[in-house]
Amino acid sequence: MTDASRIATPQGRTLAYHLTEAAGDRPTVVFLGGFNSDMGGTKAVFLEEWCAGQGLSFLRFDYSGHGESSEAFTDGCIGDWAEDAEFILSEVTSGPLILVGSSMGGWISLLMTRRMPERIAGLVTIAAAPDFTEDSMWAGFTEAQRLALEMVEQVALPSEYGEPYVITKRLIEDGRNHLLLRDPVPLPFPVRFLHGTADADVELSVALRLMERAEGADIHLRLVKGADHRFSTPECLALISGAIEEVLAAL
Repeated sequence: MTDASRIATPQGRTLAYHLTEAAGDRPTVVFLGGFNSDMGGTKAVFLEEWCAGQGLSFLRFDYSGHGESSEAFTDGCIGDWAEDAEFILSEVTSGPLILVGSSMGGWISLLMTRRMPERIAGLVTIAAAPDFTEDSMWAGFTEAQRLALEMVEQVALPSEYGEPYVITKRLIEDGRNHLLLRDPVPLPFPVRFLHGTADADVELSVALRLMERAEGADIHLRLVKGADHRFSTPECLALISGAIEEVLAAL
């Protein structure tokens, strides 16, 4: 595995990334990872290898506070991570992009379709989690947790993936500045939403609400019975690459 490249953002954060460039003018595929995950995960590495085999340029990166990038995870928020994504897409890629957003990365990728619409050629999401800070976290907090957030500005939530998540008051409050599902979501390019029916982290209702809000001529939601939030089995990985192929074919 080669060492990650690094780039400094205007806000003083340093982002780690891997960019694989291919010849030609086909779209670059970009993987946007999930909350507290990193670019070394199964889906990101699989897609890097798959894109290389397809002759497609590919970018994977770590938001600030994630993986190999600078800053502490608990200092970040949706706005920071969207800023990171917009900056690295603008600075290290050129031409059309196909965004592949996993969980929180689905939210970030949807924000990118608003911030840089001229660059987005297609979108694939995996268990997309738009608005999760408000509709999942805040809505699910007990009175004691809300009080803790107000008094000490953070609360720890259990995680199936390791150490508890420390959720900060800033994360919740900043998330309210980036909510998407209260309004129509224009997606004027090929879109494939993927979601597992056994996902214990992002409810199926989120996928259905996103589908309801999404506006465009070529938008499909694919439900995979029994697939969990990781969506990383060989069968699920094949569905992700297949969705990218569908988007490419539709362009």
